[in-house]
Amino acid sequence: MKPLDGILVIDLSRILSGPYCSMMMADMGAEVIKVEIPGKGDDTREFGPPFVNGESTFFMSINRNKKSLTLNLADKEGKEILRRLIEKGDVVIENFRYGVMDRLGFSYDYIKKINPRAVFCSISGFGHSGPYRERPGYDVMIQGEGGVMSLTGEPGGLPMKVGVSQADITAGLLAYSGILLALISRGKTGEGQHIDISMLDGQVALLTYHAASYFVTGENPPRLGNRHPTIAPYEPVKTGDGKEYIILAVGNDSIWQKFCKLVNRGELITNPMFATNPKRVENHDALLPIVEQILSAKSKREWLALLTDAGIPCGDIKTVKEVCTDPQVLAREMVVDLDHSVAGKIKVTGIPIKMSATPGEVLTPPPTLGQHTDEILSKTLGYSKEKIEELKKNKVV
Repeated sequence: MKPLDGILVIDLSRILSGPYCSMMMADMGAEVIKVEIPGKGDDTREFGPPFVNGESTFFMSINRNKKSLTLNLADKEGKEILRRLIEKGDVVIENFRYGVMDRLGFSYDYIKKINPRAVFCSISGFGHSGPYRERPGYDVMIQGEGGVMSLTGEPGGLPMKVGVSQADITAGLLAYSGILLALISRGKTGEGQHIDISMLDGQVALLTYHAASYFVTGENPPRLGNRHPTIAPYEPVKTGDGKEYIILAVGNDSIWQKFCKLVNRGELITNPMFATNPKRVENHDALLPIVEQILSAKSKREWLALLTDAGIPCGDIKTVKEVCTDPQVLAREMVVDLDHSVAGKIKVTGIPIKMSATPGEVLTPPPTLGQHTDEILSKTLGYSKEKIEELKKNKVV
């Protein structure tokens, strides 16, 4: 048994935020029917390089455990197929611009009419209310609009986006949470509801203590590079020959005292400039050179071993290759092997939610375009073989 066994998801989303959400649902047992444009599919099927035998690694990274149905939603019969699917479904996910679903004839009011139990989740750049609701939203622009980019980068330098598409993925995770909450609510009321996820809202929610600082001071928090605004030292620090770094995370005064004793610098414990965390933050410019001078005495590997043995939080700065081959990551099954019908043997990231009684599972590879069209039309909707051939001929599917 998996937590979402028996839940049918009609996934109209594409690119990253919606597909990430539906992948999480598929991992936990939901049957996810990914609706794609005939002959083209999800935009990410063309994102690359790299490709493997013509299959996009971007697409394959977020579409496992799903079925692909090609459907022309500009066609009357295509809309009828979608209507029948929604009638049977539990969840509908879309991440079009505001108003597109209404123009297609599938507003929430209509969906609620044909299936009152359906949970309808919309993901968009700015949400379905407010003056910006009709604007498109892409990850990099939402990182900028949401304030995160203003906080990322070196002091006085260029604003920088986060290295992963965190605005999209944050929205996908919020959508996943919202859908699960709506399914719990439906279990009590018998009725579905509309979930309105804004990528911008997700970025604002991430501001937390940065926003709190602004609320109190009225001033914009500055870009600090790798520094933390309220903890020190809590950043990458040079070691050895000055070319290798470790992360040193001194999260409280007790850890600071332990660090000072380990490196035989007990005088730093009582130094009024560094004795408490607020003072270390205030005097960061004086503190960092001292810490780097201390750590210059040994190599990165030596310090990681010494600090770890002493119980002082620290870490390496690993490449993606190092992460994906790390024994801890592999032990947690966060890299999974799959056999793809076109790409051959592929690897995908694993499931980050570990459940003792009803765990999720990575079972099937990302689908090829339209791979399950015949199966869905015949087994799920009861179309005859002749009717399916007619739909193909008419380019409905």
